[in-house]
Amino acid sequence: MTELTTRPGAPLATASDRLRNRLGSASEPLRIRCLNRLEAAPKQSQNRFEPRRNLAGSALPGFLLRPLACPPLGILGGMESTAPDRRPAATPIPDAGEGRPRSGAPAGSQHLPQPLQRPARRSPDQKADRKPESKPERKPERARKRETERLRNPLSAALTVALLLMLPVLLAGCAPSKARIEGAPAADLPLPPGIQVAFNQRSNQRYRSPISGRWRQGDDLEALILTAIQGAHLEILVAVQELSLPRVAEALVEAHRRGLRVAVVLENTYSTPWSSLNLHDQAALQPHQRHRVAQLAALGQGDAVAILRQGGVPLIDDTADGSRGSGLMHHKFMVVDRQVVVTGSANFSPSCIHGDPDDPSTRGNVNHLLRFDSPELATHFAGEFSLLWGDGPGGLPDSRFGLAKAESPGQRVQIGATTVTVLFAPHRRRDGANGLLWLEQQLAGVQRSIDMALFVFSAQNLADALAVLHQKGVRIRLLADPGFASRPFSEVLDLLAISQPDHRCLLEAGNRPWQQALEGVGTPRLAGGDKLHHKVAVLDGRSVISGSFNWSPSAAFQNDETLLRIDSPLLAAHFEAEIDRLWRGAELGVTARLERKRLRQRRLCGSGQQRPEIRPVEQPRQQE
Repeated sequence: MTELTTRPGAPLATASDRLRNRLGSASEPLRIRCLNRLEAAPKQSQNRFEPRRNLAGSALPGFLLRPLACPPLGILGGMESTAPDRRPAATPIPDAGEGRPRSGAPAGSQHLPQPLQRPARRSPDQKADRKPESKPERKPERARKRETERLRNPLSAALTVALLLMLPVLLAGCAPSKARIEGAPAADLPLPPGIQVAFNQRSNQRYRSPISGRWRQGDDLEALILTAIQGAHLEILVAVQELSLPRVAEALVEAHRRGLRVAVVLENTYSTPWSSLNLHDQAALQPHQRHRVAQLAALGQGDAVAILRQGGVPLIDDTADGSRGSGLMHHKFMVVDRQVVVTGSANFSPSCIHGDPDDPSTRGNVNHLLRFDSPELATHFAGEFSLLWGDGPGGLPDSRFGLAKAESPGQRVQIGATTVTVLFAPHRRRDGANGLLWLEQQLAGVQRSIDMALFVFSAQNLADALAVLHQKGVRIRLLADPGFASRPFSEVLDLLAISQPDHRCLLEAGNRPWQQALEGVGTPRLAGGDKLHHKVAVLDGRSVISGSFNWSPSAAFQNDETLLRIDSPLLAAHFEAEIDRLWRGAELGVTARLERKRLRQRRLCGSGQQRPEIRPVEQPRQQE
């Protein structure tokens, strides 16, 4: 159970404490249930990227709509709290004629507290002179109680006004966000013109999951994709490893039927409709592929690739060049009208965006997407797409994937005052423009700090570059995916001063573990099944490295990849906030999981044997 606490100096600490008293110890689950019960409350989208968002006509300003969608229990919901009411009892006010103003009191004084006065004693003659008919008529019991209560609460009108003014503050804790409950919601940070960013597990946004139907934290990455598609007028080019979101497929089919040019490139592993696989075909799949098919079938929303093919959308994969496929067609980008680019770390799949259909506890692999409104940048992405596409399906086998593309060095564009550099992979190892050398050059320019959140980190030259920065006094923080961090080829082990043999008791060739473990290494705590899928670094709080490019030799020398550098302190602040969020609760240093693995390998292999270093043989360049 998450404790309902307040941070020192937090502006909402008092309101949160009072709310805790109203909700008792089960505050956070009750809040989350509150969101999921009020099905009809938010008539408009709560997500910034929802297509066709329309808040016009609302009687309330926009900043009130979201808090009022889910009132706290015991305040507006009509439900009583089981926690005791610790407010001091109201002091009784002496009876003043059953709630009537005293004679001679100024107008309006019945709403003000009156001084206590002892009534004068009457003489026996005065008592005898009283006339029974002069006795005032008693009001009905209900009316007397109302007026008495009004006297006992003389400031009720003022308190009502104050409560209405405080509603946005009191109700902000209704969303299931620990930051909000703690009284320190993340502020909305500005963005550079022409650039948007979305994080599917961002803590200060929420949307309704199309998988579970429940409210959850994060930006809706699928809504960002759909908005870009629905805004297209001429052309939509998609190059993504996996596309298995039925709503995205339906939107592309609709654009195709409207006469737009729509073209899709997929990785060959994900280009066959899963619904067409019989039991024999499924038995031949790898275990993780069989599990994926079972998850998509459990989703019950349709087969996205089948929707594309049945809708007539042209589609190819990385075998269109006559090969068995590149290392991986690992791109994750979409170009709209050669004006807009959507790219980042996320595949267009449920598990990469919303969570696993067969496990409601998952929230999707930790991912982000960027949107750039830049014709110049879109031109570079469209050029990369044309190399992959060639003549398309049914044409000449002139598609180019992998090393056959003969990629060029990075290209630099300006989006307003923001410089963006894009590099497409792969390159040959001897090519000085390859992605690993390019990344090493970016790290060499760091002066103060570097923050990283990486799915795969297996490039020795980048571990060595970090060692140089560490010697210079640069502050280094690295968050790595828990599953990949402990693999024998992971450079995370180098930073932890560890050597670990593989299943054949061999150590990585050329491995150089640090002499002393780096303190700023950790793995985030994620829901079971979720992965840290970012490929992100923030340099000196001013520049961001992003894209589909994992920090590995495979990304640099085999796969079709995108690598970006965006020089913008405004954008860097968003990524630093995301990395800070992941650091909360992260496990530092050698985790229990890694230690168990080390002990098991030590019992089997001892210290291990050095693997001989073998230079890989490059594939010959295909003829043009």
